[in-house]
Amino acid sequence: MEAITQIEEVKRCSVQYILALNDTLNVINGKWKLPIIGSLMYGKKRFKELERNIDKISPRMLSKELKDLEINGIVKRTVYDTTPVTVEYELTESGNTFHSVLDVMVEWAVEHRERTLED
Repeated sequence: MEAITQIEEVKRCSVQYILALNDTLNVINGKWKLPIIGSLMYGKKRFKELERNIDKISPRMLSKELKDLEINGIVKRTVYDTTPVTVEYELTESGNTFHSVLDVMVEWAVEHRERTLED
C-alpha cells in the first residue's frame, strides 16, 4: 500500500488516527526530545554542544534522551577513534522528516504567543 493511501486510511478512522498520534508521542515524549531534535536540525553536534544549546538540561538527562532517540531511529551516534574519543550526534533520515513538523509547531507557537499577548 502506498504511503499516501495508508495515511488517508488512517485519517478516516479515529482509532487509527489516535494510534498514529500515540506512536508519535512515544518517540518524542518528554520535555527534552523536541529541543534536542531542533538543535540537531542545524547539523551534527557533540554532546557538550547540545548541552550548551539546550538551556537547563542536565548531562544525565541529555544522555538518556539521546539514547532513547537513537533506539527509536531518530538520532545517529558516531564515535571517532581519537584521543580523547569524539562522539557526534546527528539526525537520521527519519529524524530529518521532523523539520516540517517542528516548523509548523514553531509557527503555531509564534502566532499563539502573539494572540495571547494581545488579549
